[in-house]
Amino acid sequence: MKKNLIIMFTILGFLLQAQTVKIKRGIVTLEGVHVAKVSNKSNIYTFMDLKETPIYTIEFVDKSIVDSVRDSYIRINRVYNKDKTLELDYISPSAFSGEEKSAAYTCVKSLKIIDERGINIKNLDELFKNNPKRKLDSKTKDAYTTRSKIDKLNITVNNVGEILSNGKPVGYFTNLPVSFGSEDTITDKTFVDIEIYDANSKYIGKYITTTKQIKTAGGKTFTLYREISGRASLLKFPTYKAIAERMAILDPNFIKIQEKVIVGEIKRDGVEK
Repeated sequence: MKKNLIIMFTILGFLLQAQTVKIKRGIVTLEGVHVAKVSNKSNIYTFMDLKETPIYTIEFVDKSIVDSVRDSYIRINRVYNKDKTLELDYISPSAFSGEEKSAAYTCVKSLKIIDERGINIKNLDELFKNNPKRKLDSKTKDAYTTRSKIDKLNITVNNVGEILSNGKPVGYFTNLPVSFGSEDTITDKTFVDIEIYDANSKYIGKYITTTKQIKTAGGKTFTLYREISGRASLLKFPTYKAIAERMAILDPNFIKIQEKVIVGEIKRDGVEK
């Protein structure tokens, strides 16, 4: 008897996991039963009950972190309580599923906020109460660490090729084209490499236009913006700012964050953190 019960619950669990999620004309169905409605405006998906009362929204985010590393996730927000927005991982039934299907699939299979009875308000409240953490792979985590370091440096390049960090000159480019613009991407392949020097005219490294590689004075090499098939949104050519940012990561002595300890607090560039 006990063995039969175990088999029965195992089969039941499998069937529940195998529930089919479908969307047709804005109606979400679970095993053929209508459970919710969804509308799309400006790529924000609003989930409603069957009486068309808006309950929450889902927005897909796909952004570049640094170089060719991208991060994709969803933002979920309740319609009548927008004080808190969650950033969560999502799942898709297949690689070819659109955003609408992926949003509904995530709500049913992963977040458990839509079930056979409709939108589960209790589970939705628990989701916002517990705020689950995202599961980032090591590559994405490392990219965010690098981005954090870059953002603290606040690097810009002015119209004469001078490199600034938080508004202060820290270096400059040489061998710039006549038509140079600080926001330009480097598309021309030239036999003369674009070089970087610090504010004391010390050679830091160069960008090799033929291979899209940065090479430091110490011999470190990094390839910027590898072209990836099927992802046309990835940049094929870097900006001068991107080159300066990556050089600062490859050579920490190029640009340093000024830090002073004041009454137990760290003060960076005059701003207390």
